Amino acid sequence: MAARRINWYVYAAPRRFYYLAGRLIPWFGTLAVVLGVAGLAVGLVWAPTDAQQGDAYRIIFVHVPVAWMSMIIYVAMALWAGVCLVFNARLAAMLALALAPTGALMTFLALWTGALWGRPTWGAWWVWDARLTSELVLLFLYAGFLALHAAIDDVRRADRAAALLALVGVVNVPIIYFSVVWWNTLHQGASVSLSRAPSMAASMLSGMLLCTLALWCYCIAVVLARARTLILEREDESAWVRQTEAA
Repeated sequence: MAARRINWYVYAAPRRFYYLAGRLIPWFGTLAVVLGVAGLAVGLVWAPTDAQQGDAYRIIFVHVPVAWMSMIIYVAMALWAGVCLVFNARLAAMLALALAPTGALMTFLALWTGALWGRPTWGAWWVWDARLTSELVLLFLYAGFLALHAAIDDVRRADRAAALLALVGVVNVPIIYFSVVWWNTLHQGASVSLSRAPSMAASMLSGMLLCTLALWCYCIAVVLARARTLILEREDESAWVRQTEAA
């Protein structure tokens, strides 16, 4: 018997996506807690002390995952913004808007934890390093996306205007990623790369990857929850929304 194919396009309808997201949120939330506890336990307890930086390096178990997520979420936001513009898809616009606050939070945490790490490492809270500066620009892009959307009363026009800004700003993501290669920078290069072996102990790498997976699950759960709220706000005239709210 041929394997049954799942028609994922049915979930492009806000109503179907609303119920799907409701089923997925508890799973991703639980995974975020389990993986986060495991990752921090490995990173803060099991992983050895770094020979050069001492225990100060342990902030990487938060800093690196949030820095990765700040870029990944922006790319995802720009992707959904593009789908919104090309196909005029309501759900895509809501997903882009749902991603922005979480992406802004990840970017702020990346800058803040980077400053905490930079103080004992570089002797300064902030330097106008290429990667730090481009990451700060990313925070401004997130803030600009949210501010532009909030400034336009018509929701559909706001979706399109913010989507254009998201697509223009996506050029900053490769600048962040390759800044340590393109310019002479204080920021250290990548410790994890697909093209070469990792330059850290296995326990350090395990802890960082566990924390990264935990953050993935957390971000997915939060974005799905925010998307459900946006669906209820925008579909408030629909009969199914009134039935859901009444129930």
